[in-house]
Amino acid sequence: MLELHCHTTYSDGQLTPTELVIAATEAGVKALAITDHDTVSGWEEAFQTAAFYDIEIVPGVELSTVYNERSLHILGFYPDKNKLENPLKERLSGRKNRANQIIEKLGKLGYPIELEPMGEGVAAARPHIAKAMVKAGYVKSSQEAFERWLGEHKPAFVQYDKFSSIEGIQLLKSCGAVPIWAHPYLYHGGKFETVFKELLEAGLMGLEVYHPYHSSSQIQRLEKLCDEYGILKTGGSDYHGVGSLNQFNLSLGLLEPLKQTAHRLAVSVN
Repeated sequence: MLELHCHTTYSDGQLTPTELVIAATEAGVKALAITDHDTVSGWEEAFQTAAFYDIEIVPGVELSTVYNERSLHILGFYPDKNKLENPLKERLSGRKNRANQIIEKLGKLGYPIELEPMGEGVAAARPHIAKAMVKAGYVKSSQEAFERWLGEHKPAFVQYDKFSSIEGIQLLKSCGAVPIWAHPYLYHGGKFETVFKELLEAGLMGLEVYHPYHSSSQIQRLEKLCDEYGILKTGGSDYHGVGSLNQFNLSLGLLEPLKQTAHRLAVSVN
């Protein structure tokens, strides 16, 4: 019933915001978060479409940050769009520069490509490059592109701009957004417990407990930590257009504490 992690064509998802809202409704979702990477450009279309369906849109974003030189994603829920848009322009510019560097590397390796034109506010990402490599006939699938060229430590890989997870948390909170560590067990830059406590000290307010790549034991561990530290639990399918929506059939009861926390933050920063 609750989906708090989904992507659209404004980042690396395969469905437009309209298509995503319709698909979520058909899957039984009652509250849907739009959490594109480093952009909030998909919100407006999602809100407009949701007006015709029995579904609530939760405005969100997924910041691409770096911790200990490794990628770490921070979800932010209910940010003030007016405060967040300008800082995100820097993130989008950094994504475009990164994509150009990857394309330059591929060209030097003998695999020249051109990306399809992207609209205003779209976050350039490696899946776009992988798609172009498939179209050019260099690989048979996006997965092959990542395994051979685009994944971490592969020949064409380029790291994100140096935007730290601490800075990301601080940015989100300054915009009234609730910062949540996305899919924490997918992070490989340090011991989870150590990183968790450091992010908590920086202002982290919750964990994405329910995620398709978390094992049942990891989910139980995260649930226990959230209860122990009195922080928020969230979850979602991390849906990009492939696979299933509403995988966890999460209760809408998880949404109310998130809303209340966002309201308190908004009051404190205004």
